[in-house]
Amino acid sequence: MNKKVFILFLLLSVVSCKSTMPDVASRASESHFTIAFGSCNKLAIDNLLWDDIAEPQPDLWIWGGDIIYADTKDISKIEAKYKALKKVKGYNKLRKKTPVIGTWDDHDYGLNDGGREFSIKEQSQQAFLDFMDVPSDHPRRSREGVYATHNYSLGANSIKVIVLDTRYFRTSLVKDTVSDKRYLPNVYGEGTLLGLEQWKWLEEQLRSSSANFNLIVSSIQFLSDSHGFESWANFPHEVEKLKSIIGSSGARGVMILSGDRHISEFSKTTLEGMNYPLIDFTSSGLTHAYTSFSGEDNPYRVGEVVAEESFGLIKLNLLSGEAVLEIIGDNGKVLASLHQKY
Repeated sequence: MNKKVFILFLLLSVVSCKSTMPDVASRASESHFTIAFGSCNKLAIDNLLWDDIAEPQPDLWIWGGDIIYADTKDISKIEAKYKALKKVKGYNKLRKKTPVIGTWDDHDYGLNDGGREFSIKEQSQQAFLDFMDVPSDHPRRSREGVYATHNYSLGANSIKVIVLDTRYFRTSLVKDTVSDKRYLPNVYGEGTLLGLEQWKWLEEQLRSSSANFNLIVSSIQFLSDSHGFESWANFPHEVEKLKSIIGSSGARGVMILSGDRHISEFSKTTLEGMNYPLIDFTSSGLTHAYTSFSGEDNPYRVGEVVAEESFGLIKLNLLSGEAVLEIIGDNGKVLASLHQKY
């Protein structure tokens, strides 16, 4: 293998991560693809949804963050919690049949609302990659951050899942000392959520995509911008940047999957340059939800907030370009749904 070919091989390996779990393409039809995803899974609380997640036989499970609630600088405790989760009967059964991908959030990272300042982020990254069964010699092991692309080809059709890292590179947040909210937006143009290299990578992933659907996994909400907790709204210039990139990229079927909030909801807006709306599907609260939720502003919300334990289910029809999005509770109850034609 000559030098140029070898370098190209490494670059492709970095941006396109093939799961070591069961092969998706061998299980899915060439027209339909089902994705289940969720976040906020506290090990101290029984997850009653694993059987409901497995029931529709999803072609893919995506972790949206807050997988283990470690919150520690002791790497051995983080590693122990990941190992304990793999022994949970319902999850262990799911991962033996279903490919698993995803991202972390602050409670897996090790620091509540933490960013680039976290002192053991390098070790925490390796623990996360161990949990995700990324091979020890994979290029992701020597790159900063846990972001990755996962491509799934189904005959002539394909799906791209772009997994972001909103922790490793994130600069400091501005605390709100005036109101009862937690954070204020940074001054426009100051700070970053994704960091320079991840931004370059993300833009290339969208602009070069020929997939029928492009799903962007962000551990924190993108569209909902008024609640004052962590969100993309903390960096308003980067919100505009991502909107611009998505709108001008030509990528088909773009939607955002988010977590973090202990509530589930659909948010929706129309971007310039797109002939379909952008949806931010928040699924949060696998083991514990914000049951005392009494309302908050979200100018992009479609339908009602779900404030009980749930997971997200996405049914994609790659031939018709249709997506059915569902928020599913215990015993498979559909708590909310949204249909979108792309």
